[in-house]
Amino acid sequence: MERAERFRWSLTEEGRYRLLVDAVIDYAIYMLDPDGYVTSWNPGAARIKGYSEAEILGQHFSRFYTEEDRQSGLPARALATAAREGRFQNEGWRVRKDGTRFWASVIVDPIYAPTGELVGFAKITRDITDRHEAQRALEEAREAFFQAQKMEAIGQLTGGVAHDFNNLLMAILGSLELLKKRLPDDPRIVRLVDNAMQAGQRGASLTQRMLAFARRQELSPEAVDLPSLVRGMTELLERSLGPGVTIETRFPLGLAPVRADANQLELALLNLAVNARDAMPGGGSIIIAARQEEIGPGHPTGLKPGRYVCLSVHDTGEGMDEATLSRAAEPFFTTKGVGKGTGLGLSMVHGMAEQSEGRLVLKSRKGEGTTAEIWLPSARARRRVVQEDAPPEVKADVRLPRSLAVLAVDDDNLVLVNTAALLDDLGYTVLQASSGEEALGLLRRGEKVDVVITDQAMPQMTGTQLAEEIGRSWPDLPVILATGYADLPRTDTRLPKLSKPFTQVDLDRAIDEAVRSSAPTAERSHPSQS
Repeated sequence: MERAERFRWSLTEEGRYRLLVDAVIDYAIYMLDPDGYVTSWNPGAARIKGYSEAEILGQHFSRFYTEEDRQSGLPARALATAAREGRFQNEGWRVRKDGTRFWASVIVDPIYAPTGELVGFAKITRDITDRHEAQRALEEAREAFFQAQKMEAIGQLTGGVAHDFNNLLMAILGSLELLKKRLPDDPRIVRLVDNAMQAGQRGASLTQRMLAFARRQELSPEAVDLPSLVRGMTELLERSLGPGVTIETRFPLGLAPVRADANQLELALLNLAVNARDAMPGGGSIIIAARQEEIGPGHPTGLKPGRYVCLSVHDTGEGMDEATLSRAAEPFFTTKGVGKGTGLGLSMVHGMAEQSEGRLVLKSRKGEGTTAEIWLPSARARRRVVQEDAPPEVKADVRLPRSLAVLAVDDDNLVLVNTAALLDDLGYTVLQASSGEEALGLLRRGEKVDVVITDQAMPQMTGTQLAEEIGRSWPDLPVILATGYADLPRTDTRLPKLSKPFTQVDLDRAIDEAVRSSAPTAERSHPSQS
């Protein structure tokens, strides 16, 4: 009687267990025999995997795994691990009856008889695709945020270094320019000075690339017609890339113009083309193409919604692995070897695109070539294209008298002394000030000043702030901003600018143009007369 009661109790418990398992529809719960063949199947398994109980009983559970996992022996390892360690647990892709994949959380527990014999396995599978995708999206967002922070930090550092380097080059090049005028007629000495000046000019080119990456370069955006721009570069590209590289262009009819600085875009395209050539040491082909796209929220580029044009440069070269691709746009990172590249080409393109409210996107796989895409906002107006058959207007080079008084303002004494020496050599009367307040003090004392040339990045009072103060008290006095930065307030876009490092000719021309534009019809009064 007692054995019969225990038997009825176990049947009752088994029935309750069966009811419980059948009631679960969010989990696939099923049993396997010791060899992995399915012996039971709950409604949750049917819902998640798509098979009915009649279709799957007696089938091997490995059919739920991807082909890659079956080839690697994962199903057998799962059962072996469960038998050896008492449980197998992991996550991975599984396959439904219709062939679609889902991300599964899997637990396999061994089942033993009272004698200790392994009689099968209990397997529980849960579909966590939504959670997995959400986690993946979060990780991608975190990585993108980290990369953005890193690039911003590098950009700030690069911009600061470039600014200081510009000031040093300003003093070096200016001094060399004046020194060359006073040298004896000795070819050996002249050659050494010329060599030093060429090195300084190469340094200036590097700082421009650094400033471009830091998005602090002066840009002059306009509506640019890409097919016309590329056609105008054909000879330069062919000469730069050499005979081993073929160039193909693919532009759709009616391609909208882009909003960008034409000169910087040409330089960016040349950089991409040269990089593509270097990735094809045995020669190959480059495809320069463009396409239009209306971007909505959540676009892979991360750009804000709007209409854009994608200018791409594709090569048939070696391509990059993921580690190299992730660092390709960082300044000074290069794969070309020591002495074969500065590592600033892609950095410049990145900065130019970002400053133009666009994006640089690199796509590459090892052995499959590289595609560099410059995404730029579409311009509403067509580019004003200069007629090729119309010769440029030639103006008579009539300079104003150099008896003008120029006030030079800079907080860096090396640059200030250099600027003053260049001005003095040109015949101008020179006044110097090391700060905005000192410059205003000279003007308030009634010093005769015809034009002010000031640095922008000065402590306590910037060049633009000095220009505003001068504009209020001496509205007819022209002010020139000498700077390598582009991060100027929008209210200062009309101020004449002189990019550092500048030559003596640049300085003279800027002063002449500033004075002419400030007094086109009548002679201007001096500060002392206002």
